[in-house]
Amino acid sequence: MSYRKLGRVQAHRKALFRHLVTSLLDKGKISTTEAKAKEIRGMVDKMITLAKRGDLHARRQVLSFVMDEDVVTKLFDTVAPRLGQRPGGYTRIYKTDPRRGDAAPMAVLELITD
Repeated sequence: MSYRKLGRVQAHRKALFRHLVTSLLDKGKISTTEAKAKEIRGMVDKMITLAKRGDLHARRQVLSFVMDEDVVTKLFDTVAPRLGQRPGGYTRIYKTDPRRGDAAPMAVLELITD
């Protein structure tokens, strides 16, 4: 399996992904680099799919990854029912202007609002 290392060690990369997923589920939209957005897209989809299941084991699996219990409650109570009939693809990536400091390609990652 190939993935982006993003110039970080495994522990730092995992913590970064957990924080980005938590922020996206909390706020609904985040701005980050394209590479990070593409990497966490699948993780967010997995969390929403687990939330759509709605059982206790799924909630505990999401709690083991997402950093905030309030975000998990919001995910299970509002986000998952709203996306109940959708079979997947819960996120959208918009490319934006490059970052000013180093011209890194930036993107906005947002949850679909169907």
